[in-house]
Amino acid sequence: MRLAGDILLLIGAGFAFLGALGILRMPDVYNRIQAGTKAVTLGALAFLVGIGLLEPGWWAKLVCIGGFVLFTSPVSSSAIARALYIS
Repeated sequence: MRLAGDILLLIGAGFAFLGALGILRMPDVYNRIQAGTKAVTLGALAFLVGIGLLEPGWWAKLVCIGGFVLFTSPVSSSAIARALYIS
């Protein structure tokens, strides 16, 4: 389990890096929002699963955090895109 947890932590770090790179490299604000939201959400979930494999006693907390991330990330990106479109 230690190896699988470490691999998932590396995958999460890779997705977080790619999300940050997408925010810097995308030409349009809407593309930046999408790149940041999709990649960073997947990276955060990979982090949480990796931590769950390394620390099995934390699953309940990690599931709550994962649900919060899955709920708030798309809502916040939609709100930012709508505010940008209106302005």
